Amino acid sequence: MASVLKVKESEASERTIVVAGLPVGSVNDQLLTVLVKSHFQDIENEGGVVEDVIYPTRTKGVAYVTFKEKKVAENVIRKKKHCLAEMVRPAQLTVSHFSEKVFSSVNAVLDLSVFRSQIGLRSLVMDLKREIPALCFSPLEANGRISVQGSFLAIKKLKESLLLKASSLLEKNRNRQSPRGSTWKSSHSLKPPRSSTPETMRGERLVLDTDIFLYLKKRSRFYESTLKKFHALCQETVDGEITTLCIRNAQGGTQPNNEKQVKELIEKYSHALHFELRKETFILEGKENREKRNIKLACEQLSSRYLQVLVNFYYTHIDIIGSSSDTHLFKKEVMKLIRQKVR
Repeated sequence: MASVLKVKESEASERTIVVAGLPVGSVNDQLLTVLVKSHFQDIENEGGVVEDVIYPTRTKGVAYVTFKEKKVAENVIRKKKHCLAEMVRPAQLTVSHFSEKVFSSVNAVLDLSVFRSQIGLRSLVMDLKREIPALCFSPLEANGRISVQGSFLAIKKLKESLLLKASSLLEKNRNRQSPRGSTWKSSHSLKPPRSSTPETMRGERLVLDTDIFLYLKKRSRFYESTLKKFHALCQETVDGEITTLCIRNAQGGTQPNNEKQVKELIEKYSHALHFELRKETFILEGKENREKRNIKLACEQLSSRYLQVLVNFYYTHIDIIGSSSDTHLFKKEVMKLIRQKVR
């Protein structure tokens, strides 16, 4: 099984497209790969030199095509309509950019006031900017809060850095009262975050995007089966767009390496999901109650058919998370049920 991780580098992702709607079972995988490459190298399809075709992938009927030049990928996507005419029955393809995935950006709010008595906050922010230049920081507010935006992996690195700094300060000053509450608050939190200071976290810690974690837990058997296989327990702290897992050995330390093994396995699997999943969102805020009800009913009705799609219902919106092809088809059918066209 080919792995999408081959194109995980940011530079390659800009030259990569997601191709959905490939006919499954009509021809063998090798021939289908050749047909896909030929199609996207044809100048009549706005194509160019194809560097790599990844097929099959974890998702049926989906391939990843990497071009030598970024502009070719953009031209192919701009064309929109693509059809594999070489097939007995021409296959209509859905093409989208590889970077249009669910977890490319995270917005969060940091509360740095807990560090105020120990170090200068402006100095701390300058250190963080130098340490993680990929992040965008807003001006520091008087109350110690600051907004941060960037990729999930950069946000993850930021949180881990802050936890290490907090842990170091706690170690140096054991006799003083520990800061209360979490130092991390997401700007999209739907409920107050639970307290989780570094001192309370035992075992191996793993930070995940919340959407990734929810899909991993609710739509994949891997998570629960891995914990069961290695006799591990997991404390889950959901804090808006960030979820922290604390993995502990359930056998009282008889197998100390289990915690690390479980962390590595879950991290590797979730990293693959990070590049394979996409998210579509139905905005409910501002719509009439009848329209809201119709959207919710349509999503509930289709969720029983799309078992690999995770539907998360919120007060202001509904998130649809799954493969590129599944989320596209799911949204298309929802719009059809409520008698609207896909935009």
